[in-house]
Amino acid sequence: MDEADRDEAAQPAADDQIRDQVRAAARAARDAAAELALLPRGAKDAVLHAMADALVARAPEVLAANELDIARAEENGTPAGLIDRLRLTAERVEGIADGLRTVAGLPDPIGEVVRGSVLANGLQLQQVRVPLGVVGIVYEGRPNVTVDAAGLTLKAGNAVLLRGSSSAERSNTALVAVLGDVLAERGLPTAAIQLLPSHDRASVRHLITARGLVDVVIPRGGAGLISAVVEQATVPAIETGVGNCHVYVDARADVDSALRILLNSKARRPSVCNAAETLLVHQDIAAEFLPRAVAELRAAGVTVHGDPEVVRLGGAGVVAAEEQDWDLEYGSLDIAAAVVESLSAATEHIRAHGSGHTEAIVTDDVRAARSFTARVDSAAVMVNASTAFTDGGEFGMGAEIGISTQKLHARGPMGLPELTSTKWLVFGEGHVRPAG
Repeated sequence: MDEADRDEAAQPAADDQIRDQVRAAARAARDAAAELALLPRGAKDAVLHAMADALVARAPEVLAANELDIARAEENGTPAGLIDRLRLTAERVEGIADGLRTVAGLPDPIGEVVRGSVLANGLQLQQVRVPLGVVGIVYEGRPNVTVDAAGLTLKAGNAVLLRGSSSAERSNTALVAVLGDVLAERGLPTAAIQLLPSHDRASVRHLITARGLVDVVIPRGGAGLISAVVEQATVPAIETGVGNCHVYVDARADVDSALRILLNSKARRPSVCNAAETLLVHQDIAAEFLPRAVAELRAAGVTVHGDPEVVRLGGAGVVAAEEQDWDLEYGSLDIAAAVVESLSAATEHIRAHGSGHTEAIVTDDVRAARSFTARVDSAAVMVNASTAFTDGGEFGMGAEIGISTQKLHARGPMGLPELTSTKWLVFGEGHVRPAG
């Protein structure tokens, strides 16, 4: 057998090994989930606080691991926006720990009675929240997701299988080691939080097809990752969406307020999914607003890709937009811009090119605001506020598991309630159903 034949023969064996590894992790997670489902709130909150303290105490080893990931990313020519997502600092670790503390302080959804009634025959019904069970998370180079996902799933009584990207392998390994040590110290199963192999795409395929072992899978990342998971999964999937977010400046907008909202939406942190990617400006305010907007965006380092009217009003600093620009999630200091003739034209543009994530209107016209919120079918719609507010932490949920752009089973920022299912409890006194 020559070398090529040996390589071809080795591939199925390697795939089988990864499949067995993922399925073994999923079986261990199911056992762990059964134990977590019975934990009272006090025990879960104590673990979350201990995890937060451990992350801060062991931050130097986490940061050392992250520096290795950053160095490798830079050597590979990774874009600056993606490196920013990957990078951890002492302040970001402290923020991640604070997220766990916030989650610990939130009400426990498990056991909450969603609705209930007493039937005419005396049967008592209760629909109560219960854990989903085993949650798979497939995500790209943001190591904070490792801790956010672990904390939220644990508080909701779930076990989690984490499949991060190879670019964050060392960071994720260090973070899961810290969290796992806390679980072990508390006498809880370390299989409640597991990191799957990240060097082979086969681990994703076997995770999202582990029907019967994994209860739900949630992808977080770019359009390619999300579509691949949603289209190939046999496990139920919750689609967290691409963020092609829009800011629409209406005819009756306060220009100074619109500029603040636009700059915050685009330039605050351009790599995140709630960053604005498209600016739409009503034609009646375009001549006043656009020259200032283009100047301030350029001062913030943002490149404007404009339609012909934006090019005319914005000056030489505007790049002519191409058709693809209207559909892009740049994730960088770039924004597409167009002048529209009406609010209806703005909402039609959003319907044609938006991703269903977040859209914002800036206006002093109450009727325009109401029309915009009624017409735009996105997970979050802002009125006179930055798109940056679409975030679980800003919504008071603590850390979020993702922002869903679908309509089942969750939509928008996903906190603790979105990580639960329900079951019906029926209480009788020897009730039997009559024949017929």
